[in-house]
Amino acid sequence: MYKLNQDKIPLLEAMKNYALKEVTSFDVPGHKRGVGTPILNEYFGEKIMSIDTNSLPILDHIGKPTGVIKEAQDLLADAFNADEAFFVSNGSTAAIQMMLMSVLSPGEKVLMPKNIHKSALNGLILAGGIPIYLSPEVCDKEGLVKNVTVAEVKRCLDEFPEAKVVFLLNPTYFGYVGQLREIIKLCKQRNVLTIVDEAHGAHFNFHKDLPPSAMECGADMSAVSIHKTGGALTQASVLLVKKDRIDLNRVKQVVNILQSTSVSYLLMGSLDGARYNLVKNGKEMLENAIRLCLMARNAINEIPGLSTAFEADKFDPTKLVINTSNLTLTGFEVYELLWQQYNIQLELCETDHVLAIVSLGDTQGNIDKLIDALKNVAKKYLCTKTEEKLILDPLISSTTVCMSPRDAYYSKSKMVEIDKAAGYVSAESIMAYPPGIPIISPGELITAPIVRILKDLKAKNAFIVDNKDPELQYISVVVKE
Repeated sequence: MYKLNQDKIPLLEAMKNYALKEVTSFDVPGHKRGVGTPILNEYFGEKIMSIDTNSLPILDHIGKPTGVIKEAQDLLADAFNADEAFFVSNGSTAAIQMMLMSVLSPGEKVLMPKNIHKSALNGLILAGGIPIYLSPEVCDKEGLVKNVTVAEVKRCLDEFPEAKVVFLLNPTYFGYVGQLREIIKLCKQRNVLTIVDEAHGAHFNFHKDLPPSAMECGADMSAVSIHKTGGALTQASVLLVKKDRIDLNRVKQVVNILQSTSVSYLLMGSLDGARYNLVKNGKEMLENAIRLCLMARNAINEIPGLSTAFEADKFDPTKLVINTSNLTLTGFEVYELLWQQYNIQLELCETDHVLAIVSLGDTQGNIDKLIDALKNVAKKYLCTKTEEKLILDPLISSTTVCMSPRDAYYSKSKMVEIDKAAGYVSAESIMAYPPGIPIISPGELITAPIVRILKDLKAKNAFIVDNKDPELQYISVVVKE
């Protein structure tokens, strides 16, 4: 199955061997293996501090890897069905921006779903690309936005034949996967590149019952957060490339523009170790995760007032999307209650949903604790009468792109009252985090429904970010010339 010897962990081994040496260090980092910062030794441990090092000849250099980093990247590419892999220490945020800057020039158009992560929007500001938004399917029963279909991509390619790139999600934050293989086949027929935000799909490659990965489906590039579902340390991600249609020299230039020259060896080493673990133990551990999630889904569906969203062949089975609309609490309140009273940390919340991610390290005890807590919450807060709830999903609302995100970002702007903002072009991004999907983006027309959504989220105490006015009484808009 693999071309390379996946038993090797070259970077981790080199880091371990370096830590065992009696080195008198006159280089950075300045903590000198923790001696200079004893509080970090106390909290992180001497082993961690001893391998927190900078680029050295025996540890290779991320800017032009030829040794153990290069070998570790090649092993990861092999494990993920890619031709090339680039370690990324600033999460898939940076990897997504690297993808966009590698394939777009200012003024070129890219098709992308509206439910993109904010990193893609910021990547367009850096690259100067113009978004053409694809309309994802909507689950009317749940009020959740799913993924885009091949028919929708074809429609937009027919309407915008000048589009150079199609940007896809695999999966969405809530676990919905699309017709990835068919869409990529269509794009290749049209000579259009496909790049994929696969931040939440690091595990896909390692179990037959999981959706296919972007690389398996033939995508040109993908950004994968190994730290999210693959077991690496937080921020440790990878940029994967199929080189047939991609200019690798440009990719390398972009990576070196956006990547730190002092990349954390702890993060890179965790990528090497996580890859090794996925290859050796991933199938068994993911089998357990899928089984636990199925058991949890069945149990939650039996709890009065709660249900779970799931569609076979269209969903990542390790995601638990729990509908709370039949409780007297919002999803935001359920999220907070589970933390405050049960010490359970969920991934995210929305008005009528919460999301729990089941992954490599979960146990039967974890699932039992979650189910028991949900039973208690549902019993206490079950709706006793029918209440009509207003579903405000920001991704359902259509938007109009009036100018490129980059032009709007750099345009002269002013602050206007939120109730008077409809009709203006936004000069800023505003979103609830997580998941960090823009409700309004630079260059988009602000509409009355968008204003209503923002005010509703604020009233529900959603964690709203990136807006200039922290109280969200004003919105930054482009000054009309």
